[in-house]
Amino acid sequence: MESQTEQTRSEHDRSVRHRRTTVDGVDIFYREAGPADAPVLLLPHGYPASSYAFRNLMPALADRWRTIAPDLPGFGYSGTPDPSDFSYTFDGYSDFLRRFTEVVDLDRFAIYLHDYGSQFGFRLAMAEPERVTALIISNGDIYEDEHGPKYAPLKQFWAHPSEEGLRELAAHITEDGFRDEFVGEVDQDLAERISPDLWTLSWAQLGTPQRRENLTALLADQRHTVPWFERQQAYLREHRPPTLILWGPQDGYMPEGAGRAYHRDHPDAELHLLRGGHWLLETSFDDVVPLVRDFLDRNIPAPG
Repeated sequence: MESQTEQTRSEHDRSVRHRRTTVDGVDIFYREAGPADAPVLLLPHGYPASSYAFRNLMPALADRWRTIAPDLPGFGYSGTPDPSDFSYTFDGYSDFLRRFTEVVDLDRFAIYLHDYGSQFGFRLAMAEPERVTALIISNGDIYEDEHGPKYAPLKQFWAHPSEEGLRELAAHITEDGFRDEFVGEVDQDLAERISPDLWTLSWAQLGTPQRRENLTALLADQRHTVPWFERQQAYLREHRPPTLILWGPQDGYMPEGAGRAYHRDHPDAELHLLRGGHWLLETSFDDVVPLVRDFLDRNIPAPG
């Protein structure tokens, strides 16, 4: 019989578990925390990150919610299938995320939408809205007219795709380029909170020739996300899922207006503009956690 001490430890275990599974023949690493029977928060990562981006958030929620963060194929500790076997496009990754939820047997879940992960998560929500209990949107944009100045080189390629343009995109896939993605435009005191482990680990994991080639393909494919924006906006208008918007305005890609724009289609969404940038879990963690916990408590409360 389980002792009271063991029961208490089990109820309040905040450890993150590191697991592997296979999705359509691809070896996938993922992190999981929280009780197996608790409401689920799915955490798809963005570029150039991995599930490591959620290393602090997961134990902070693990007393009441089950959090699951996969490394996408070609990222982190997951396998890197040949491009003939996996599509390194937004369509390919969106399909993967849906299949991942099926393989690990997730029935219903909230989704954390950040960076590229927001596109994968939105498409999952649109395909199966009945499975989605809530959305947390953090610097994941779907309003082209609110794009920031840092999009300019990408938009130039989108307008005139070419082999030379591809080479220019590939030239940004460096350790210094990754550092710029993480540190970005935030104030100096906030930049000091962003650990160099983030870009150092990302480069160590993504700096192989095959992975760099796959990343270039994904960057080039981003132009195909823009036609999806109208459909994503329509999803918000039609379904109005409980939504929390946490936005870091110090973001060269997605400034304040990109966060406020969500109220055009989902005026009931809760919006919090925090002092921070694109990676709020690094710059503004102590502000994010209580807002997330309060939102989840009100919208997908854990039993007990």
